[in-house]
Amino acid sequence: MRRPEPEKRRVRVRHEAWPLARPFAISRGVKTQADVVVVEITDGRLAGRGECVPYPRYGETVAGVIEDIEKVEAALAAGIERDQLRNVLAAGAARNAVDAALWDLEAKTQGRRAWQIAGLDQPGPCLTAETIGIGTIDEMAASARRLAGAPLIKVKLDDRQVIERMQAVRDQAPTARLIIDPNEGWSLALLRDVAPLLCELGVEMIEQPLSATDDAGLAAYDCPLVLCADEACHTKEGLDQLQGKYQMINIKLDKTGGLTEALELAAAARELDFQIMVGCMVGTSLAMAPAALLGCFARFVDLDGPLLLKQDRQPGLRFDGGYVHPPAPELWG
Repeated sequence: MRRPEPEKRRVRVRHEAWPLARPFAISRGVKTQADVVVVEITDGRLAGRGECVPYPRYGETVAGVIEDIEKVEAALAAGIERDQLRNVLAAGAARNAVDAALWDLEAKTQGRRAWQIAGLDQPGPCLTAETIGIGTIDEMAASARRLAGAPLIKVKLDDRQVIERMQAVRDQAPTARLIIDPNEGWSLALLRDVAPLLCELGVEMIEQPLSATDDAGLAAYDCPLVLCADEACHTKEGLDQLQGKYQMINIKLDKTGGLTEALELAAAARELDFQIMVGCMVGTSLAMAPAALLGCFARFVDLDGPLLLKQDRQPGLRFDGGYVHPPAPELWG
């Protein structure tokens, strides 16, 4: 008797909107909800899920990301694997969601965890930054007061009242470790002016102070703080061009196009002696789950996106005492 042919994969893609607990401001604007795209890939028996966050800074929209994913449905149905995705999708949010769904499906099919398939040690809880958005000095002080017990705080800044805002945060969170993120909002002159004072406040790292397209001046500046490339670093291509300007890179799956490429970026970064940060866009625990596997490589982990939401998806990641725990298989991987 002839065996039935295995069912072709089916792909479902949808937009979801998750309201934030409060408006979240960075140097480029204010968010009130997280707009995410969720991909589900099923083989007729099991289903894998992935989530991405389209990011306007990189020319992405929800509609455009969904369209990009729909264009590769035939390739996915035909059985294309993770390591082949770069041939049909550019690095970015769309590829990330598909890559994550394939990891999840592969883990379920094999009856193994994603970290095992990746050849990583079993992940444990990671200290994660908790983020304060831009506000008035009083507003940022109040946010710091709420997070006073957090071991690691990340502060979003623009180019106004940098030291005054950071002093207010430090006053209200005297024991927290501090990192800051101007999101490309500073000039080199401002960086030179404030860096020594930020050192005195105990700031440990500045993430992408200058525009990624106008950061050449960093090569001639010996900053007293660690500088981390975020918008300037997407994949392993061009990583060598960041040497001399940055000492750290921020790996985000929505930039790399998923965990598959992120693992390669982490390996390449370590070969070039870059320190590693693992970051995120504002999304649910489903978006954070694959990135949690990268915590073993990182000096800083910033996966607090779900903590900014009014409500996370269930089951979600577990956060307690400033730590994020690795995903349970019911969530992902």
